[in-house]
Amino acid sequence: MIDARGLSCPMPVVMVQKEVKKSSPNELKVLVDSKVCVENISRFAYTNKYDIEVEKKDGEFELTLKKK
Repeated sequence: MIDARGLSCPMPVVMVQKEVKKSSPNELKVLVDSKVCVENISRFAYTNKYDIEVEKKDGEFELTLKKK
């Protein structure tokens, strides 16, 4: 689980990128509080062969990246 709430882009994407490079997880959850971060992480996920699910909770977003 990556908690990137309160951070502006590109930091949340960089955090996800580092984790994917380090451990190549089958599933990764990410918390963000910005629609821009959701869009940028989604773009990263698709280009790196991950499906992404987005769940909005109280103004925050929980992203679940799953390896295709």
